[in-house]
Amino acid sequence: MASLRAHLASFMVRRNVRKRLGSMSDVAQIRAVFGGRSFPDPAGATYGPGSVGGVAGEWVRPKAGGSPERRLLYLHGGGFVACSPRTHRPVTGALAERGFTVFAPDYRLAPEHPFPAAVEDACAAWNALAAEGPAAIAGDSAGGNLALVATLAARDQGLPMPRAAALFSPVTDFVSADGSRVSNARRDAMFDPRALVHLGPMYLAGADPADPRVSPLAADLAGLPPLLFHVGEREVLRDDSVRMAEKARAAGVRVELRVFPVVAHVWQFAHSMLPEARCSLDEAAVFLMAPSER
Repeated sequence: MASLRAHLASFMVRRNVRKRLGSMSDVAQIRAVFGGRSFPDPAGATYGPGSVGGVAGEWVRPKAGGSPERRLLYLHGGGFVACSPRTHRPVTGALAERGFTVFAPDYRLAPEHPFPAAVEDACAAWNALAAEGPAAIAGDSAGGNLALVATLAARDQGLPMPRAAALFSPVTDFVSADGSRVSNARRDAMFDPRALVHLGPMYLAGADPADPRVSPLAADLAGLPPLLFHVGEREVLRDDSVRMAEKARAAGVRVELRVFPVVAHVWQFAHSMLPEARCSLDEAAVFLMAPSER
């Protein structure tokens, strides 16, 4: 059963975000909405600039120390056109408070830098981080897409793969327009699927939406590391997680899927007030730990 705060938060997102996003055809408007700071930076983390694999970004470290085994690449969401490591400090800082040293790449954004620029940056950052030792990967929304694509690329190139991956409401399918994209069209607190279609052309710039580097659901998923999916039951992107989880499980991948009632897209931002957000982050942190730490 969802908390009363989840219902309130969903209402606030619908009123303050979905309406402001409008048709999602104006990049400046999307960036203005997603770039606003709604939650404070978690106090138990430090934030500083850095670069990994030639990709600039931000290191987020726990103030109280942390385990050397808890190294994490976190790829922020924002529809491939907006946001930054700074906007996602509520999530990366919360993971740092759970003992992780996090690098969040400031990957290139569309439409100025369309596909495959973000993929190239995500892969470069992951490959460089993984070359220094075992690590995990995570991401939300568009960043969840990039986390999956970087993992697939590492597998295909015979490079070190993440120990595990945590995906918060990831975009996995640029092709389908059925399932939850229809059934949740009115229920999703943040997105109108009719508006979401404008993001695809901005990001793809003519690329094939069925390319597995765009739609990881289209890839062969055999041999991937353990995957955790957390998604909201009312999200238009719900089936991106559900279908990806089902396909990965069928390919022999260890998968954990949890569908949360009521919550809005990437509700993990609201962990300072929302029990469902704290629960999600706690579960993800355990999942991403080295086996010796669990």
